[in-house]
Amino acid sequence: MSRPFKIEIAESEEELKKRLQTANLGNQKEKLIMLWWIKSGQVKEQQDIGKRLAKDTSTVTRWLHKYRTDGISGLLEIKKALLCKTEN
Repeated sequence: MSRPFKIEIAESEEELKKRLQTANLGNQKEKLIMLWWIKSGQVKEQQDIGKRLAKDTSTVTRWLHKYRTDGISGLLEIKKALLCKTEN
């Protein structure tokens, strides 16, 4: 059993639902669903989120840390891989 967590979700349930409807990427949808579950009181432990989303608890921990430090925009930020050219 994992420990309960405390996190304050700044966005309203309604705002999270609206963002969820317009999210294009599956990864963003999973993160928004996680926030909505927390805000609506459906989950009490990180392990519960991991089980529901079929994600490792460490992934959920990383997502929650990102939300705490950078807010929803940081959590949903799309990272682009850098391509390196090698000289021939």
